[in-house]
Amino acid sequence: MDKQAKLDTSFMGQPRGLATLFLTETWERFSYYGMRAILIYYMIQAVQYGGLGFDQTTAASIMSIYGSLVYMTGVIGGWLSDRIWGSRRTVFIGGVLIMLGHIALSIPGGTPALFSSIGLIVIGTGLLKPNISAIIGGLYSETDRRRDAGFSLFVFGANFGAAVAPIVVPWASDGFGIKLFGSHIDYHAGFALAAIGMFFGLLQYYFDGKKYLPSNGLYPKDPIERENLRPIITWSLIVVIAIAAVFGLLAITGNLNIESVIWLITIVAIAIPVVYFTTMLNSRKVNKVEKSRVWAYIPLFIASAMFWAIEESGSTILALFAANRTVLHLGGWHFQPANFQILNPLFIMLLTPLFIVIWSRWKNQPSAPGKFSGGLMIAGLSYVFIALPGLLYGTDGKVSPLWLVGSWFIVEIAEMLISPIGLSVTTKLAPKAFTAQMISMWMLSDSVGQAVNAQIVKFYTPGTEVQYFLAVGGASILLGLILLLFTKPIHKLMAGVD
Repeated sequence: MDKQAKLDTSFMGQPRGLATLFLTETWERFSYYGMRAILIYYMIQAVQYGGLGFDQTTAASIMSIYGSLVYMTGVIGGWLSDRIWGSRRTVFIGGVLIMLGHIALSIPGGTPALFSSIGLIVIGTGLLKPNISAIIGGLYSETDRRRDAGFSLFVFGANFGAAVAPIVVPWASDGFGIKLFGSHIDYHAGFALAAIGMFFGLLQYYFDGKKYLPSNGLYPKDPIERENLRPIITWSLIVVIAIAAVFGLLAITGNLNIESVIWLITIVAIAIPVVYFTTMLNSRKVNKVEKSRVWAYIPLFIASAMFWAIEESGSTILALFAANRTVLHLGGWHFQPANFQILNPLFIMLLTPLFIVIWSRWKNQPSAPGKFSGGLMIAGLSYVFIALPGLLYGTDGKVSPLWLVGSWFIVEIAEMLISPIGLSVTTKLAPKAFTAQMISMWMLSDSVGQAVNAQIVKFYTPGTEVQYFLAVGGASILLGLILLLFTKPIHKLMAGVD
């Protein structure tokens, strides 16, 4: 990075290129969270009222495995960036696929349109998400203290788009927000609005990026050599054939259904990071210091997966809690279940300026493992908190919306200790030959958390509500305490990275 780039403070004290990525992510998150705010309700709504008629357990499992796939494909996005397209081109292609996915869902095509949309958005987000973060990392030198604040500002932009979406997209569905039962809802209008949002994001990224993003992002960092192309093609074909064989076997045995596919994806989601860590630790392109840093990253990865299992339940377990267990008014203010999805990004926006100041001024702040430990324990407390209304009043009636508000506020404090810090430390611990792919590993922690959710959401019912929240929340608190005990050894393995 040249001296001029180091001194660039034209965007709120950060490099100007951050503004381009900030706005791109704002529009992408608007499209994704707008779709996500209404998707589970679209699936469980009766067909005669404009939905697909799925049962709630199946819908929650599909939502979780959908989220898992979205972040799982980041591995492919990182590899294509590092080896073929470069990060800037990969981000653009991903954005186009996301837009097409929202367009598919905006067409009244029933279940086939749903799964077509899922496929497009899964691949597109996998291309976009890891690489846009990698581009941000390239805006700073290794010693630039603005890095954590820059990532926090980027997260703020993402959450601004995500905060607007749960209000605007449900409104587009029927003009007043979603009425879950008893009225026909044009969900497809809301999905169309998500597609329009991604279109604006692509326009902004393409034209602004030409001026302000580093040109080295147009080229792969570790391009494939011709002699290495044949084994890659061979292994790709083997994977495709193996997947086809598995699905064929399931079909022959009469087990090809949504539940078995979700189980298969869960297993793959857990297996991929194991394979990836093994590959990096045995690669000749990774030196001794870099391998030490990869070892340090493994416990942070596990902690992150536990956190995301709780945080990502906002679109599944907490969405169902909002629809079934929450009084949908506060005084004279009436609202809809989908509107609760605003709480996640809203609290992040409110908390981000505070944490930017904290990280910028706190000279002897905890190391990344210390922050992760605190984040895990706080995330667990958010589930303990939402278990309280069931303990106090039972699980048959409806409770104040303030319980949901409080639980979301607690978990977003935890996110400020894990999400931007995790993005930042991932770029610093990444081996040079696996830069974008290491960002993919960060995304995979979210994938693992949601894949596990796809299985455990089956145990969430009104009768098990309290036990569910206490068990998952308690597991997070326990893991946070264990991580706290190993903070110093992990920090030592980070080999000079703070």
